[in-house]
Parts: sequence; C-alpha cells; structure tokens
Amino acid sequence: MSKLHVNGRQHPVDIDPGTPILWALRDSLGLTGTKFGCGAALCGACTVHLDGQAVRSCVTPISAAAGKKIRTIEATTDGSDKVGAAVHAAWVKHDVAQCGYCQSGQIMSATAFLKSLPRGKQPSAAEIDSAMAGNLCRCGTYARIRAAVADAAQSLA
Repeated sequence: MSKLHVNGRQHPVDIDPGTPILWALRDSLGLTGTKFGCGAALCGACTVHLDGQAVRSCVTPISAAAGKKIRTIEATTDGSDKVGAAVHAAWVKHDVAQCGYCQSGQIMSATAFLKSLPRGKQPSAAEIDSAMAGNLCRCGTYARIRAAVADAAQSLA
C-alpha cells in the first residue's frame, strides 16, 4: 500500500510502486484530466506537477512520488491556484483548444514555467517556445499557445 499526496489530500493506493503516476491518477483515483498520449514521455499530454516541477506521469513511477506533492489539472484550474487560473483564463481568451486532447498537459507545463519565472518577468516568445517544446499539439495551435502563455504572464505582472 502506497500513499500519494494529490491535490492537497493523502490517498492510499494499493498498486505496484513501479506503476506510472498516470495510471494511479486515472485508474485508482478517478482523476481523468491527465491524459495518456504516447506512453514514452514524448508528447506531454500526461504532464503533472511533482513538488512544483512539470513531469511526465506516463513514465514516472509512483515510487518517485513518495513524500512529494502531486498536482493535477483538476487542482491547477479550479481557481485555487493563481497562476493556473491565469493560464486557464488565457487559454479560453485565446481560444487555444481545438481537439483539446493535449490541453491539460499544455496548461500544466505553462503553469510550471510561469511559476519558475521571477515575479513580473515577461518571457520572450523564444523562452515560451523553449518551455513548451516538450508538449505536442496535433492541431498545431502553437501560436495561440504562445499568445496565451504571454497573456497569462502579463496578467500576473
């Protein structure tokens, strides 16, 4: 029996410690906002925060989360996270989502990126592109993603 600290609560999970965080979230805890994309940490659809760092949950075992805090899209966009709320609002404002499949991972990566910046720092387009490079969008909304991240940074300044 393992315990996972997810979105501010402890959850007992009775699964193998080598199980990827993604499957513990989706199958054991019913948190389906985190998506399975490639299973090889290449697309970013499964991105969650582990102690504030964006990680690919499809390849990160639950054993790596021992004593750490996992934050998912559900908590990042529920309004309790100022940066997550700003990113979510910018996503809607810029009509980023088309099919929407990658969006939870995109938002999680953007939120971690903006939290890593010094307060008030406005990232350049190149910095945004670099931060978001590990997230693929099959619909090609990269220009809208970049605009939304820049807008969120501006709203937080």
